[in-house]
Amino acid sequence: MSTFLSFLPELFENLHEVEKVRRAAWEQQESEREKEAILNSLVEHVIHEDKEMKVLWANRAACESAGLTREQVIGRHCYEIWLQRSDPCPDCPIVKAMETCKPQEIVKYTSDGRAWFIRGYPVRDANGNIIGAIETTLEITERKRAEEALRESEEKYRNLVERANDGIAIIQDTLIKYINPRLAEICGYTFDEVAGKPFSDYIYPDEIPKVVDHYQRRLAGEEIPSIYETALRHRNGSKIDIEFNASVITYQEKPTGFVIVRDLTERKHLETQLQQARKMEAIGTLAGGIAHDFNNLLMGILGSTSLMLFNIESNHPHYEGLKNIEQHVQSGADLTKQLLGFARGGRYEVKSIDLNKLIKKTSEMFGRTKKEIRIYTKYQKNIWPVEADQSQIEQVILNLYVNAWQAMPGGGDLYLQSENVSLDEGHVKPLSIEPGRYVKLSITDTGAGMDEATRQRIFDPFFTTKEMGRGTGLGLASVYGIIKNHGGIIDVNSRKGEGATFTIYMPASDKEIVEEKGVSGETLKGTGTVLLVDDEDRIVDIGEKILKIMGYKVLVARSGKEAIELYKKNQARIDIVVLDMIMPEIGGGEAYDRLKEINPHVRVLLSSGYSINGEATEILERGCNGFVQKPFSMKELSRRIRDILDK
Repeated sequence: MSTFLSFLPELFENLHEVEKVRRAAWEQQESEREKEAILNSLVEHVIHEDKEMKVLWANRAACESAGLTREQVIGRHCYEIWLQRSDPCPDCPIVKAMETCKPQEIVKYTSDGRAWFIRGYPVRDANGNIIGAIETTLEITERKRAEEALRESEEKYRNLVERANDGIAIIQDTLIKYINPRLAEICGYTFDEVAGKPFSDYIYPDEIPKVVDHYQRRLAGEEIPSIYETALRHRNGSKIDIEFNASVITYQEKPTGFVIVRDLTERKHLETQLQQARKMEAIGTLAGGIAHDFNNLLMGILGSTSLMLFNIESNHPHYEGLKNIEQHVQSGADLTKQLLGFARGGRYEVKSIDLNKLIKKTSEMFGRTKKEIRIYTKYQKNIWPVEADQSQIEQVILNLYVNAWQAMPGGGDLYLQSENVSLDEGHVKPLSIEPGRYVKLSITDTGAGMDEATRQRIFDPFFTTKEMGRGTGLGLASVYGIIKNHGGIIDVNSRKGEGATFTIYMPASDKEIVEEKGVSGETLKGTGTVLLVDDEDRIVDIGEKILKIMGYKVLVARSGKEAIELYKKNQARIDIVVLDMIMPEIGGGEAYDRLKEINPHVRVLLSSGYSINGEATEILERGCNGFVQKPFSMKELSRRIRDILDK
């Protein structure tokens, strides 16, 4: 008994060890079941493979994707079951994981268009030897589609931003996070140069307080206008007029300024051109009215002087004084021609001319008097004709020569170039002219140039940079008006110290060039009856005397109505009508139409203190025989009348 009892402690100890082993085995089984349950609950495929890529174990998701039970997949090659291949894929992550002893992963697309994310993990034994691998596979088709859609969306918006005609900037905490290529082009900086720097560094100094205040108020949530005008500072220091369109977005979980920048340089330039054109048109209308009245006044003086000179010899004591009066009147007439050249409708005698010949003629004449100026020419071969008043275009060119000479007091170079050009809609739209063929004339000097303030006013009437008493200030104003009245445009490019280039575009013509005829220096006499029509008493009195000296009989009418009545009664004996264009009640245009109704073959010389453009041109197009500009001399009037009567 005592012997048996002595074994009890050892027996109980053995039973305890057995229980510990049994419990450990049970706990391990429970752990395995728990792990298996976890692995089976995953949507991700989990496969344990040996070194030959035979399946040792697979979770439920992997088996279901193959349509097999676990027992059916164990022992078979994984690529055979899930890819229906006889060998592994060339880029198989399981093979690479076992070869490199490092985890591998790839995205693979199956033939049905589905995407799979595959990972391979090497499995080692207790000694660290590779004995197989774990493969996990997850279908990511929807995620890939979402990523692709996001990528395409990002690409689309990136293209929109990168190719936008406006500048775009992202500003956070007052620092520049991004600018697109267009904004880089506008301001002259690259993105790398401005990234991370305060945006205020690139605002024009005078505009910084306004822009910073606007930025801060908008970030604070104030309801303020999102669009406003300001200015940037270009890399070269110049001012760039722009329009800001600012809004607040969330970027990297912070409020951020999103700014669209529109370059207003071209718009401002066009607005300036429009304002200039309107100003010039208004002043031109005023100048035309002044010139008309002044020409009528000069007509009385010139006519009286011509009458006195006609009746005295050159040795008469008053002859020189009268000739001086005639010259002064002519100077006054030249001044009004400049006014009318600047005014709306300033062309006189229009015909097709060759600009090359005109440039050659004027440059040779100018070069003979200004030896210190070296003139270089480049002419377009087969230059297109232009329809123009040759004397006025000469005036334009000579004015530009003189302007260049005055800009080069110590001498310099003058470059003259003509060129045939075709301007399309894009070129002419801002200039208010029609697209088509133009003759381009460039006059470039190497003189002092001009600043921007002077350049903007260079065509203003009575604006001059000369000291008091030198010039009338009408030279370039009349140049502008003459070119505009010929349907062309003139522009100037200049910088202080860099000379100036005046560029003229004149519409080309399909008409043949008309060679200029010489003008007789004698007063041409004649016979017949002239009906003189004018509402100015002094013009009628002087005109009647001049016509009688020239040999004509004269009937006088002081209004359009009186002229029509006189012509009805004396139609058979009236050879020509000298008709004033501007009269009260019935003007020259209506009077001419009424005379044509009475006699379709009536011969009429139109006379006006205005120029030939506008209403005068319309009357001439209706069949009027000629035009004479007041103030006219006795010789000029005699030639005009003889030209009409001799036809």
